[in-house]
Amino acid sequence: MDRQELERVLCETFDDTGAAAVVARQAGDMADGGQFDADFGDELTVEAVVENLQDAPSEYSLTERWNWWLGALDHSHGGYTRFSVRPDVETRS
Repeated sequence: MDRQELERVLCETFDDTGAAAVVARQAGDMADGGQFDADFGDELTVEAVVENLQDAPSEYSLTERWNWWLGALDHSHGGYTRFSVRPDVETRS
C-alpha cells in the first residue's frame, strides 16, 4: 500500500485534504497488519480503498466514509474498528 499515493488520490477524489493523510495512514496500517489479505485473499490497494469509500453515502465526509467502510468490515469479519478515525480529525490543523 503506497500511503502517499492513497493520500493524493483521496484528496483528488473526495476533495478533502483535512482527513486524507490520517485515512491513508490508517489504511496503510491496516494493509501492513495483513488482516485484510487474510480475510479477502487479496492485498489492500489504493484502488480497493477508493472504490469502497465511493460506495458510502455521497453526503458523507472522507472520515465518515472511512468509518462507514470499516464498520461494514468489522461487522462481517471483526477486528477492523481499531483502524477507525476520530470524527474531529477534520477540524484539527
